[in-house]
Amino acid sequence: MSQNTQFYDSTKSKNPALDEIKEILKFKDLIAQLVRRDIVTRYKRSSLGIIWTMLNPLGTMIIMSIVFSRLFDLRGAYPAFIITNLVAWNFFAQTTAATLSNMIWGSDLFQRIYLPRTSIVISTIGTGIINILFSLVPLAVIYLFTKTPISETFILLPIAILFLAAFALGFSLILSAIGVFFPDVSEMYPIVLTAWMYLTPIIYPEEMIADVLNGWLLYLNPLYHLIKFFRLVTFDGLYPTTQEFIIALVLSFGVLIIGWTFFTRQAKKFAYYV
Repeated sequence: MSQNTQFYDSTKSKNPALDEIKEILKFKDLIAQLVRRDIVTRYKRSSLGIIWTMLNPLGTMIIMSIVFSRLFDLRGAYPAFIITNLVAWNFFAQTTAATLSNMIWGSDLFQRIYLPRTSIVISTIGTGIINILFSLVPLAVIYLFTKTPISETFILLPIAILFLAAFALGFSLILSAIGVFFPDVSEMYPIVLTAWMYLTPIIYPEEMIADVLNGWLLYLNPLYHLIKFFRLVTFDGLYPTTQEFIIALVLSFGVLIIGWTFFTRQAKKFAYYV
């Protein structure tokens, strides 16, 4: 046997979280191809193509505006209010659900080629970022239609999207790792998403539930803070306070660190379940 033959020793992996980062950097081009594949596959199967990404929040906004616009006093700008929230919410809901599905049902890809385990999750979030950028088109149209001013605070929109993406990535890592061990999670998650949506001020102003449980119903909801940050810099045209910025920062990257650590520590067990 050649003296230059190398063997892989799993015991040498002292920090799987850092090792996974190194692997992701090595395979960054392949992950970009996964994002491209997801985009092409999704829109190739749809006769409307990319337009569907724009029509989805627009259609939901129209329906909810007809049903709820008379209930809430939002200076006649309810359509702009709700489409802003929906763009942020849809990004989180669609990416996390897609990640869970891809990890459970699409994990056969790992049997054919070597990929870092986090690559599927990262590529799904990357696809979601591209979709949210497309969704900004109908958002801008509704703003113009309702004469909602486009403020200078829009310059913070990339930061708002970054916070949403970091949180969605961390949450997806936790969710998909659990889903590999317990596939029934994929059946339960849509119910959780529905409940989470109605507990988050998306179709109604936050003042409606601000006093529920002395405000803790809002404060303990991480998506409330992240969607509020997104809405502040777009619909409200306000700069977030220092406290609001720190909360969004800590929530998004705190969940990302927790999710990354949890996922990479469990990844070596996935082969026994997929």
